[in-house]
Amino acid sequence: MSKTHKFFSIVILLALLALTTAAPAYAFDGRSGDKVVIQSGDVINDDLYVGANEFVLDGTVNGDVIAGGQMITINGTINGDLMAAGQTIVINGTVTGAARIAGSVLFIGEKANIGKDVIGAGYSLESRKGSAIGRDVIYAGGQILLAGDVTRNVQVATGGLEIAGNVGGNVKADVGEANQSQAGPPPTMFMGPSTVPIPLVKTGLTIDPSAKITGNLAYTQNNDLTFPAGIVSGKISRTTPPVNQKAQGTSGFVETPAQKVGTWSLNLLRSLVTLILIGLLLLWLFPALIKKPTEKLGTKPWPSLAWGVVAYAAFFFAILLILFVLILGGILFGVLTLGGLSGTVIWLGILALFALIVGFVLVTSFITKVVFGMALGKWILIQVKSPLAEHRFWPMVIGVAITVVVIALLSFPLIPGFLGGLLNFIVILLGLGAVWLWGRDALSKKPALPAA
Repeated sequence: MSKTHKFFSIVILLALLALTTAAPAYAFDGRSGDKVVIQSGDVINDDLYVGANEFVLDGTVNGDVIAGGQMITINGTINGDLMAAGQTIVINGTVTGAARIAGSVLFIGEKANIGKDVIGAGYSLESRKGSAIGRDVIYAGGQILLAGDVTRNVQVATGGLEIAGNVGGNVKADVGEANQSQAGPPPTMFMGPSTVPIPLVKTGLTIDPSAKITGNLAYTQNNDLTFPAGIVSGKISRTTPPVNQKAQGTSGFVETPAQKVGTWSLNLLRSLVTLILIGLLLLWLFPALIKKPTEKLGTKPWPSLAWGVVAYAAFFFAILLILFVLILGGILFGVLTLGGLSGTVIWLGILALFALIVGFVLVTSFITKVVFGMALGKWILIQVKSPLAEHRFWPMVIGVAITVVVIALLSFPLIPGFLGGLLNFIVILLGLGAVWLWGRDALSKKPALPAA
């Protein structure tokens, strides 16, 4: 769909921005390892940060939980918000706050109770009958099956949506065209098989006769769909999918498939050359900036993903903090009639904002992808027992080339879908987390004492 990629980006941005609205915590409990389990009966009176291959929560956390891993299972209670990214995320317990989740397979079990919103992005989201969501559902991804109850509104951008439960508010569905085949390959082509079965949801919008929508229903489709009588209490409206403006010139000429492929090929070549040149330059001038985070990513991939989410959120928090200090300082010195200091504070704040934004864009656009590419290339060369694994440049060149090509193939213009954007975002988070871990360790090292 034309809107899915944009909507997915907005959902992720909103989810990360929402992290910054929580009250600041003065301490937190951090866990990492191959498997992290919080046993039934265990109580953590703090925010919990987890980076592990598998994370299972059977106990209680009186605070927020931020987790990254291949398999994340919430069976216990979270008296706060859940923020998780991984291949498979399962919620069977209670989350009193909001659940912000991103991954391949997202599952909300029949005993799950989520007090506030569910904001998700992934290949598949399923809520089983018996589950309860206290506020809204906002989702962008391949498909979604809502068999549980949603107290307020549902807004999705997806290939297929099936509603089999109760929705207490409005439903706004930007969905794929009915009776079309699912777009894009399954996630198991790129990741291991999920331990949770993935439901088969037809493209377009499907409403079960047992469902109930209290508010209005608005959906995108070229033709009117037929729904069971009495299902929707409010108004039903259909919007025709908009014409892709990028495919049209100023004269209204529609870009041909060959032209789309040509533009895609040019962008692929441009990205490939740019990243490789920047990687070579950084390895020549600042080798530690690439090699040290690469080592972190190679040894701690799941903690890197978790800390990448934290670092992404920290960027937006830093912007809000600078703006707050800038406004407060300007007002304070203005009241004290110290106009010169007030102007200085404002200018320093503007410069700090500019430096922060430019630095973040450079890191996420280039450094994170070079770090990920070098880690990938090194891993591949080690697997094939090639002596090039210890070469200064070749692991980066090979890994970056593979990364750029795979992301581009998943964004091929004749294959609609969002997997290219999702993979690109995961690469950024992994690289950003590795840089964060390296920087944290570098700053925490105490300088050596001079010999007596």
